[in-house]
Amino acid sequence: MRRLNSASDFESSIRGDQTTVVKFYADWCPDCKRLEQHFGQIVSEYPNLSFYDINVEELEDVAELQNVRGIPSLLVFRNGEKVAHLHSANLKTPQQARDFLNEF
Repeated sequence: MRRLNSASDFESSIRGDQTTVVKFYADWCPDCKRLEQHFGQIVSEYPNLSFYDINVEELEDVAELQNVRGIPSLLVFRNGEKVAHLHSANLKTPQQARDFLNEF
């Protein structure tokens, strides 16, 4: 999984025709840290998806434009369009992430 460090990185990463998942997080977030313990395994289970992450404190403008109101959040993009958003309230466990990603 690659970390996105700029709005232009984000834009170019979501433009492809492959389904792209972007995880929004913050270093201080306890739920983000718990999910991160399992996320490497989750990524390996979905080789058909491209995964990226964004620290919301570093790219607040991107998080705001994508309506990320809580973290962690997973957003799914195809051809530059957001097709799904798993909000933080529903992303407390690795299984919730898997259930969401199984749709893609």
